[in-house]
Amino acid sequence: MSKYEPLWRYVKENNKEEYKLSFEEVKRITGFDFDHAFLTYKKELPDYGYEFKKLSLKEKWVWIIKKK
Repeated sequence: MSKYEPLWRYVKENNKEEYKLSFEEVKRITGFDFDHAFLTYKKELPDYGYEFKKLSLKEKWVWIIKKK
């Protein structure tokens, strides 16, 4: 099981077109603080029908969109 699988399941189950999630929201969903490992695990998103769009370390959010 992937470290970020709870987040991937969350976006898939809620089936929105896009998500702009704060790091705090990611922590609530996954149970741990957002970390740089996300950059490694983001490649798993297409398996759940989504793709990584953008990350803001300054504003502390991640943007995920549904694959077209």
